[in-house]
Order: sequence, then C-alpha cells, then structure tokens
Amino acid sequence: MIEHRVRVHPSSDPLPREGQLAWKLAAVATATDELDASSVAMAVNRVIDNASVAVASVTRRPVAVARAQASAHRATAPGASVFGSRVRVPPEWAAWANGTAVRELDHHDTYLAADYSHPGDNIPPLLAVAQHTGRTGADLLRGIVAAYEIHVALVKGICLHAHRIDHVAHLSAATAGGLGAMLRLPTGTVHQAIQQAVHTTTATRQSRKGEISSWKAFAPAFAGKAAIEAADRAMRGESSPSPIYEGEDGFLAWMLDGPGSDYTVLLPERDEPRRAILDTYTKEHSAEYQAQAIIDLARRLRDKAGPLDQVRSIVLHTSHHTHHVIGSGANDPQKYDPRASRETLDHSVPYIFAVALEDGTWHHERSYAPERARRPETVELWRKITTVEDPEWTRRYHDPDPQRRAFGGRAVITLADGTVIEDELGVADAHPAGARPFDRPAYQRKFRTLAEGIVTDADQNRFLSAAEHLTDLGAADLDGLFPAVDLEAVAAYDAQLPKGLF
Repeated sequence: MIEHRVRVHPSSDPLPREGQLAWKLAAVATATDELDASSVAMAVNRVIDNASVAVASVTRRPVAVARAQASAHRATAPGASVFGSRVRVPPEWAAWANGTAVRELDHHDTYLAADYSHPGDNIPPLLAVAQHTGRTGADLLRGIVAAYEIHVALVKGICLHAHRIDHVAHLSAATAGGLGAMLRLPTGTVHQAIQQAVHTTTATRQSRKGEISSWKAFAPAFAGKAAIEAADRAMRGESSPSPIYEGEDGFLAWMLDGPGSDYTVLLPERDEPRRAILDTYTKEHSAEYQAQAIIDLARRLRDKAGPLDQVRSIVLHTSHHTHHVIGSGANDPQKYDPRASRETLDHSVPYIFAVALEDGTWHHERSYAPERARRPETVELWRKITTVEDPEWTRRYHDPDPQRRAFGGRAVITLADGTVIEDELGVADAHPAGARPFDRPAYQRKFRTLAEGIVTDADQNRFLSAAEHLTDLGAADLDGLFPAVDLEAVAAYDAQLPKGLF
C-alpha cells in the first residue's frame, strides 16, 4: 500500500494534479484490471444483497416516490432498468430510483473505520450506466471492485462525522471512480469526475440527526445520480473545482480540519490486488450497523433477563460512535419517542434493544410498525435503556486489525431486586469474525426471505442464476439482475401517491 498524505495547499503553493488525492483515487480506478477471485465472489454477493433489500422495499413510500420521479424521464434507447417497473429510464434516474430502493430498509452492507459507509450504494449507479452503455458483467464487476477500493480507503483515512459532514461525500468519489474503471476512461477524465462529484454532494449530517426523515434513503441515490452526471460532464471535456480536497477553499480547509488538515489515505499500488471489498460486511438485521451486535446480544440475553417488567434499568456500555450516533449520547429526544419515524427508530439503539429483548427476533417491517413501537410495555422498557461511552469499546472499534475490531457493547441489566445480569458481544453473528459469518448460501437465504410474496420462486431462481454467473453475462443479460415483481401490486400502491412536478 502507498501512504498518501493529504493536506491543504494555498493557491500560492499549487499542487500538481498528480499529487492530488482526487488524481490518486482516479489512478487506482483506472489501473483496476485483473480482479482477485475472492473480490469478484464478494461483489456477486453484494449484487444479490442489494436486490434483496430493493425488492423488499418496492412498495415503501420513498422508493415509490423515487420510482415515479424516474419513470417520468423516459430514456432514448437503451436506458436502464428500475426495480418494480418495466420502464427504461436514463441511467442517472435509474440510479436515483434504485439507489433509494437499496438504501430504504437500512439492510445492506457497511464498512466502519474513521468514518461510516454503505459501499453497496455504489452498485445502483454502476449497474445503471453498465446497462445504458452496453457493458458486460465483467465490466460491471471491475467497476464495483474499484469503487469499493476507493470507498474503503477514504473511510479509513478521512473522518467526516467529526465535522458533521454526511458520509455520502466519500460515496460519490467512489462511484465516480468506479464508473471510470468500468468504462475504462482516462485517468484525467476520472480525476475531473471525482472532483465534481465531491463538490456537489457535500452535505451536513442533519439528515441523520434528531427527527430523521426519508432523505436518509434518498441521500446515497442523490450521490450516485450526481456522480453519473459528473462523469458525463468530464467525458465531454469539462473541468471541475481543483484541487477539491487540498485547495485553500476546498473540502479539507472548510469542511474538515481546516488549514491545518493533515490526513493519510492508504491506496493500493498499481498492480496490487483490489481486495478492500473483503473488509466490508453486510447486515443480517434491518437496522443501523452498530445495532447489529446489540440485536444479537439482546436475543442471547432474553432468557437470562426473566420477566421484563422486573427490569429497573439497562445500560449499554459501547463505543463513542454508537453512544453518540444511535445511543442516548446523541441527545435526541426523538430516539425515545414512540411516534418517531422508522428512520429515527432504526437509529435508536435503546428502542432496538428493547424490542429485540422482548421479541427475541428482528423483522424489517414488523419490528418498526407503529403499533409495535407504541406498546405501553415496550415504551416503559425502552425508556429504562441508556448508553454510555466506554473507552475500551471505543479502542476496540478503532483497532487497526479488522479481525479484532468490535462494534458491539456490554449490557448491564439491573432488576428490581438488585440482581445484575451482564453480557457482551463484540461483533454481530453475521460479521466475518462472528458466530455465523455470511456466506453465499446466507446471501441467497436473505434474498429468498425478503423476496417472499414479492418475487415468484421461478423468478427468484432466474435472478440468482444471473447474479451467480455475473462474470459471464453479456450486455443484454444484465436485465436479469432485476427480479420480476408483482407489477399490479406496485402500480396500485403508486396510484395512491400525490403527484409532483414531473
């Protein structure tokens, strides 16, 4: 790996383009060629994973809205496919609709390091452009692997959350790089696309604070759409704000650590295998990733805890990130509000722990239903649960060894009679270092579970066959990556929505 130092350069000290982070990222993308077999297999897993959560969300309101907006923009051939529709649309609008579908349930892959990420969000825009431009499955895989490589490098090296910048700024750079790899664009073109994408997708984290709205699902779709538009503009020979990261009025100087910003981003050598995708992990449960191990811990504690009306208090000792983002350390009263939005509840670890402890399971719809959140006994238990930051869990969260990194916590349950019950779990069961690491059969089961009642068994089989043979798919075969759903049911749902401008 190459250690690339990233710091602010004043205009009086111009930074050559070859020394700029955006150029280095572009070079990683354009040098991605021969792919590691394990990386390819994992990319196939993530294509399956994305389709799982996309089909499960086709009749959820934000997804239907994004689909309606996209469908109003009919493509000149060939265009790209949209989950839940037969309509072909321009690739940027397909990325918008499909990116929202993938993100809506908060149920696909994650990578946590200095910052947060859902690198599977790169796949919808890459797939849309692959369809529109007639790329093969092998081309698509090259783009996916390159995008993950860039995304993971940025998340390891540059923390956005500390400055309350939303993590999609890293996503857009990765997607632009992935597009460059897939389309085999010149490094200079990809350099400009990355800079434009970062410039237009930098936003605050208010989208994930307090009363969290449906924008949480739209945000990565917006980044994917912007990255496609940036790539199109760069391909036409247009330039972008430069250097976007290091400029004295750029990203580091005004959005992050200021003029004294100094970061190190680790990037692979030109001929080094692209294996960053193997460091990422998916979700077994539909909730924020830092709640995954907490759900498994609650399920394990259910029998030990006894009657839950005897609980006096529950304290979750966990990392700084978990405490301040989804725990009581966020100081968001909405995290304890039984009338809160689903988006807020899936970022409330006190709510999640309460329901998992009561039910001994977790479901992507039933666990968030309004009637579920408003049960009096649930609300009573929920409001007895708090989080505290534990320096040891924070240290484990940031451990440089991925095999020792931990995202869970320790639960201390105090009963009315003074009995104390304790247990801890470092990583989710589905994590690569967990009790039941996700493998190809697990991804297939997740797809079949989420597609049940939405995709017929025959169409489930057709989709899985297409995904598993992605390396060999021709351009026309990429349509097989969109499982057929009940279009009449989708249309009936869509008809209830209010109309917008398009």
